[in-house]
Amino acid sequence: MEFKKSLSSYLINVPKETDKIRIFCFPYAGGGASTYREWQKTFFNYIGIYSIQLPGRENRMNESPIDDINKLVREISEELVQYLDRPFVFFGHSLGAKIAYEVCRYIRRIWNVKPYHLIISGSRAPQIPEDKPIHHLKDNLFIKELQRFSGTPKEILNSKELMNLFLPMLRADFTLDEEYVYCKDKPLECPITAFAGIEDKEAVKEDVELWNIHTNKEFDIQMFSGGHFFIRTEKDKVLDSISKIIERYIN
Repeated sequence: MEFKKSLSSYLINVPKETDKIRIFCFPYAGGGASTYREWQKTFFNYIGIYSIQLPGRENRMNESPIDDINKLVREISEELVQYLDRPFVFFGHSLGAKIAYEVCRYIRRIWNVKPYHLIISGSRAPQIPEDKPIHHLKDNLFIKELQRFSGTPKEILNSKELMNLFLPMLRADFTLDEEYVYCKDKPLECPITAFAGIEDKEAVKEDVELWNIHTNKEFDIQMFSGGHFFIRTEKDKVLDSISKIIERYIN
């Protein structure tokens, strides 16, 4: 593939030509690229960590959030493909896992490109629908339900002004997640590793294990202490596991 390299609006940093491998990280509902800001410090310089920034948050706050997963996946894929010219891995937590998975399927279908590895985190397998949707609730009930996920800071939840600012983005993200409909397709041709929290009530082990049908390569599940946001509370252990996965692809 030959592409003119340019900064994508979906990336905070331009991938470096010196990268031996790239890890593209997809955020959870309500999250932004800053979720993975500190991760690069854990890895050697020739391993590039690149966070996906969805519209409607952080440096893209003035943009309208997207609640159509097909549109979102297409836009991300078309901007990322120019940087998929060397080994790469996708990592996604919660909603980010579904988006990463769908980007895998899109780039395979359009360009016959595949990641070396897909790491999904805190996510039920895509064929399992959300049984407690909240995106359609009135604002006061929606805000109340957000508390069960522990992903939105209390400072935001308790501030009417801040919530008015963040509500469109949060509602769009939950719409993406809860209205997602899995369309059957052939398994991916890359290994899948699934991370799960032992105390996670949103993505229990049995539902996470069902990702195994989505690859014709090896599948592995790794359990971490903590609830849905174990990637924060068990950050060092999560990064250590990612490092061990990446090591197998470094020449």
